[in-house]
Amino acid sequence: MKNIERYIEQTILKVQTTDVDIENLVKDAKTYRFIGICVPPFWVKKAKREIGDSDIQLVSVAGFPLGYNLTETKLFEAEQLIKHGADEIDVVWSISAFKAGMNWPKIELAKMSQLCHDHVRILKVIIETAFLDQEEIIKACEICADAGVDYVKTSTGFAPDGAKIEHIVLMREHLPSNVGIKASGGIKSLEQAVNLIKAGADRLGTSSGVQIVNDARRTDS
Repeated sequence: MKNIERYIEQTILKVQTTDVDIENLVKDAKTYRFIGICVPPFWVKKAKREIGDSDIQLVSVAGFPLGYNLTETKLFEAEQLIKHGADEIDVVWSISAFKAGMNWPKIELAKMSQLCHDHVRILKVIIETAFLDQEEIIKACEICADAGVDYVKTSTGFAPDGAKIEHIVLMREHLPSNVGIKASGGIKSLEQAVNLIKAGADRLGTSSGVQIVNDARRTDS
């Protein structure tokens, strides 16, 4: 697949992330022309400095990785990330409140959407598909769309399972065309990446972007 790098958000969210990791991440993003990078909140300011004027979206996370933070905490975290230079926020929704049958997830996501859009930023919502059955994934997509989010994302990468083809297909069937899909979690190979895109993914969150792009270039040559 040509230009697969424009689907990739090269990601580093491991606990032991260091400044050198961030420098290398940005260097790879510039070299391979990834659409964006996803970094821990602590490293947003440094990543922004390293990116400079390059055309790279800076993504960070809120309520990560479990999502049961207070809504006020998520909003404050997102506000700080935007202040420090983040272009896009990937928030973990309240799986806990959703499982409890509450309406709060929609309210929380609507608040997050308003905050991000007031600052002309993108909001992606991590629904953590590993913990949801098919009906719950459909309901999660409906909630996200109603709340005005920009993307629905499969996984944090910290759950037992990551992105699955069947989940992407299901999500695409139940999301309006103006809501994108970010597949993430366990994407290691070119074959996986291509199949997820064909299934309906608009973005890929992966730590294997360099390998995937190199494999794609070898295939094209």
